Amino acid sequence: MPVKAPKPGELEAIERASRDELQALQLQRLQATLRHAYEHVPHYRQAFDAKGVHPSDCRTLADLAKFPFTAKADLRANYPFGLFAVPRERVVRIHASSGTTGKPTVVGYTQADIDTWAHLMARSIRASGGRPGDIVHIAYGYGLFTGGLGAHYGAERMGCTVIPMSGGQTEKQVALIEDFRPDIIMVTPSYMQVICEEFRRQGKDPRQMSVSVGIFGAEPWTEAMRRDIEASADIDAVDIYGLSEVMGPGVANECIEAKDGPVIWEDHFYPEIIDPQTGEVLPEGSEGELVFTTLTKEALPVIRYRTRDLTRLLPPTARSMRRMGKIVGRSDDMLIIRGVNLFPTQIEELVLQQGQLSGQYQLVVTREALLDEVTVRCELAPEHRHAAPAPIAHELQQRIKTLIGVSTTVDVGLPDSIERTLVGKARRVVDKRPRYKE
Repeated sequence: MPVKAPKPGELEAIERASRDELQALQLQRLQATLRHAYEHVPHYRQAFDAKGVHPSDCRTLADLAKFPFTAKADLRANYPFGLFAVPRERVVRIHASSGTTGKPTVVGYTQADIDTWAHLMARSIRASGGRPGDIVHIAYGYGLFTGGLGAHYGAERMGCTVIPMSGGQTEKQVALIEDFRPDIIMVTPSYMQVICEEFRRQGKDPRQMSVSVGIFGAEPWTEAMRRDIEASADIDAVDIYGLSEVMGPGVANECIEAKDGPVIWEDHFYPEIIDPQTGEVLPEGSEGELVFTTLTKEALPVIRYRTRDLTRLLPPTARSMRRMGKIVGRSDDMLIIRGVNLFPTQIEELVLQQGQLSGQYQLVVTREALLDEVTVRCELAPEHRHAAPAPIAHELQQRIKTLIGVSTTVDVGLPDSIERTLVGKARRVVDKRPRYKE
């Protein structure tokens, strides 16, 4: 499949800038952001004062480590508009998280913020191989979730033709893909698997669809899932990263010519990697928790926001900015099973290596007496529906024990026995242990 790599003239100057030029811009914008947050957000003034720091103390990029972190709990504690740094009348749009663990986290955008977001999403689509005139099928959810509208405005800014399908109605997704023949699809990777399954259910080959590029995000996914999707649909699968608290999708995006990790748009977001336990900034290349400080946000600047995503920073390749490695898990999603750290993505890798399984899976965690138990639910692929599940389950169970070190029960069901995600992210963990708050 030909890769639509950009010509040098198609890149913005900052995408080709020297490291010194980029860091000078970052420091200028960081100092302005710290002043903006301190002067207009009571929470930040109190947090800075409590730690004994002032915006004027930031003289180098390394000085950012002196400033306090922001956590999701801070957004909830200031619900709904307490972290806004501009009058509410200047906020032209509001997004919010689902709020399944309590109050939702609310984010706001000025018109300038919306313009920046659209610009960075257009940059991300271009990095993925998109060009003006391409048809973009958007199957991210619309509404308070940032995915759908973020992708939509970026694709329009890019000069693309947008199909605002949103999530769900999988049969209709397939029908529109066949009728409108889009070049690009933007969706969660787990739902792309569902779309491919629907093609096959209808007796059609998903490799024959018109789509050549999939821009996938909103949930962690592995290289094994990339290979599975690319083989199933004959497309280039490109990783996009974002989170509503920082902006939405488009904080970082892979370049199609390299596909070696999302490039962080460092002219707008300053990344750090910290030790999740101590909060210490780790050396370049170390694996830890990703932290972001926004550099250009007006309505909701965030200082050292703890994403809980575990990854590492990588040196620049296709652009002048650093990349982030694949998300290996989340510090708050990590399961500790009998003293062993377990991430859902580790199970995903092994499930996808079992050729008779569909790739859908779910971890069910229970507690018997004083011991935690994990059941790995997976299912047969439709073409292997008549295979004996017991030997497949035994093999997967042994591989999990050998490679991860966790004893599990593996339950292999019939095709389509695991609930599909229709909108948003797949639910990979069902934790039934007492006092667990989801």
